[in-house]
Amino acid sequence: MNFTTLSNTIEESNPLDFGSIFSKSIELFKNVWLQGFIVVILTFVTIIPFYVLVYVPLLIAGISDPEMLKSEQVPPVLLVSMVVLVPLMLLGIMTVSLLLNAAFLRICRNKDLNLTYTDNYFYYFKKSYALKAFFLSLIMLGLISLGMLACGLGIFYLIVPISLMPAFLAFDGELTAMEIVKSSFSLGNKNWLVIFGLIIIMGLVAELGILLCFVGVFFTAMLAKIPVYFMYKDAIGFSSEP
Repeated sequence: MNFTTLSNTIEESNPLDFGSIFSKSIELFKNVWLQGFIVVILTFVTIIPFYVLVYVPLLIAGISDPEMLKSEQVPPVLLVSMVVLVPLMLLGIMTVSLLLNAAFLRICRNKDLNLTYTDNYFYYFKKSYALKAFFLSLIMLGLISLGMLACGLGIFYLIVPISLMPAFLAFDGELTAMEIVKSSFSLGNKNWLVIFGLIIIMGLVAELGILLCFVGVFFTAMLAKIPVYFMYKDAIGFSSEP
């Protein structure tokens, strides 16, 4: 579906139903909880190198000059390297998270529509999708920075369109990064209150897993992502079987 057709579909779509999406998300979670757990573990594993990247200059500086760690002043070279590496770390983490979330939504679609496809968690780790996810991460980072400038209140507004971006990345491969952003804002603005409510409520329900000796949250965390699949399905749908 091209951007023009997609925009018209969003404009003509019926308002999203909170109760329907909530109940369908709970039901689908029963079939994808294991896949969600695997995505959480893969996310932790794949973002570790980005955290290591930030600490490399500190380790090198500590080994080459142990006295530096005792000093109260941070060397300019180390400060500059941290300023450069921290944004790169954030971009890397956001890009990987987008790709894995898109893969999880694809798995949700396959389970929901009873499609016999394998659970390929790295389905979107291809050059075309990876580049698009990287540019999306750049845009998201810029939007979040602008949201923080508005005393942090802008973040509450941006939660909705940002949460929809993995769905458009997963199911509309022909869209550019900027078109994904525009489509996410279009759908988000039309159903902002319903989507925001679902994100908050499902996020709180997902956090209940922490009651199971803290480990349970790894199994329930992805419950908060499932409503995005039904938001896309109910508003836009799938023009043909994949």
